[in-house]
Formats: sequence, structure tokens, C-alpha cells
Amino acid sequence: MSSGYIQGGNLFPEPLTAEEERNCLEQMAKGDEEARNILIERNLRLVAHVAKKYSTTKVDQDDLISIGTVGLIKGINSFKVEKGARLSTYVSRCIDNEILMHLRATKKLGAEVYLNEPIGKDKDDNVVTLQEILENSERNIEDEVDIKMKIKLLGQKMKELLKDRERTILELRFGLRPGISRKHKMR
Repeated sequence: MSSGYIQGGNLFPEPLTAEEERNCLEQMAKGDEEARNILIERNLRLVAHVAKKYSTTKVDQDDLISIGTVGLIKGINSFKVEKGARLSTYVSRCIDNEILMHLRATKKLGAEVYLNEPIGKDKDDNVVTLQEILENSERNIEDEVDIKMKIKLLGQKMKELLKDRERTILELRFGLRPGISRKHKMR
């Protein structure tokens, strides 16, 4: 077996035959590190195949293969012959899971908003941050949260103590009904 990945014009080494795979799994179960490495190397083609499913994502294909390789290694390390599954079936799921975990993690990071990040410019062409907008609020955030919690508690008490008609009148009069602002109710 040659040491490089490029063999016969292919980017990845050929997969193991069923017999070679069985032998490597037996040797790996006995603690043979070389057998484990062969299983990893000879299943890299599977990583590339699984990673191709995610080619429409914004992640570079080489990065997907690297991430998938981590899943392959985890899969080979945790594979149990006695469970009855085929190695390729089991590690395909591990590769898939690793790539999906990465995509979910990067999606969460993409949704994060930082207070000091510029969000636009004002009329004088100065950069405006979210923090500046929040700081200009009449009440601080703690007061806003406190008021919303008190309104929610008040709504619960009103449901317990008042008849439907009485509760509706108070909700409309004081702007306590969700989705309807107080300004619209007072007209």
C-alpha cells in the first residue's frame, strides 16, 4: 500500500474488500493501531461522498471533508461488530452527524448579534451601534423586563378573579391585550 492519497488517478484510496475490512476490525479489536488507521484511510472516500450532500452549504468542500473525517474517526473508534451493523452504514451516520453538528453550530454563531457591531449610519454619516440605540431608551432593560413580568402576573390574576366581560373591558381600556396597542384602544 502506498503512503499517499493519490492512487491510480483517484483522490482517495480504494475501499477495503469485505474480507480486508473484517480482518482490520478483528485486529483493531485486539488493539492494533495500524488496523484502525487503515480503516480510517480506506474509508475517506465515504467521507467525501457524504460531504457532497452538503455542497450547497456555505462551507468549503475541503472543510466538510475535514469535519466528516472527525466523524469517521469517532465512528471507527466506537464501532461494535457484535451490534450487527455494517461499518460503512454506521460510520456514514457518524460522518453525517458530525457535519450536521458543525452546520448547526455555525448557524447559531451566524445568528448572534453583538452590541458593539455597527448596524448602520445616522444622518451625519456616523456609525451607529445597537448598544447606542438601546442606551437611548427611556427605561433600562431591567425596568422593561420587570414591567412585562408584572403585566403578565396582572393578566393571570385578572383571569382568576374577573368575569370575561370585566376582563375584556380592562384589557381594552388599559392596553393589556397582546397585539393591540393602548393608543388604538383609546380612540
